Amino acid sequence: MRAVITVVGKDTVGILAKVSSLCAAHNVNVTDVTQSILQDLFVMVMLVDLSGIRSGYAVLADELTALGNEMGLSIKMMHEDIFNSMHRI
Repeated sequence: MRAVITVVGKDTVGILAKVSSLCAAHNVNVTDVTQSILQDLFVMVMLVDLSGIRSGYAVLADELTALGNEMGLSIKMMHEDIFNSMHRI
């Protein structure tokens, strides 16, 4: 099972490190990352493999949201099937 994590907000040092560290703490493997900085806006999309997750999807999603709140970012996680259904023409 895979998921898509999106991160949007003001660029600061350590965003990628903190998000990927949280994933690692839950035994979630980051398989692909793309990021961009548009003026001072940071945008990142991560594809993660949830097959080894220790805590459960909802727990990680809540912790990512909380991390985003602490850092002044919007961090969302969406199951790959839902993401694909939303973006299918």
